[in-house]
Amino acid sequence: MRKVQEMAEAGDMRAAELLLRRLWPERKGRPVEMELPALNTTADLPKAMAAVAAEMAAGNLSPEEAAQVSAVIEAQRRALETQDLAARIAAIEAREMAK
Repeated sequence: MRKVQEMAEAGDMRAAELLLRRLWPERKGRPVEMELPALNTTADLPKAMAAVAAEMAAGNLSPEEAAQVSAVIEAQRRALETQDLAARIAAIEAREMAK
């Protein structure tokens, strides 16, 4: 690496490129802009997935991008379900304590 650095400092653009790729890796993917409904309840999730499918069908998202957006929606689904389960458990525990 020191030799590559020396070469870059001496003006070797290939060596400079190698160093820069190590320091600032290339960004993978691209920002995806699309309209999604608010994901506040599990009832909102099918609409969001339908929006992703429609964007992919229209050619605005690649299948890989659609899969990545779907993974974010899936993470939100898990978060909502966890929140829902926690509320249900708390309600059951409160009923049991009241007996």
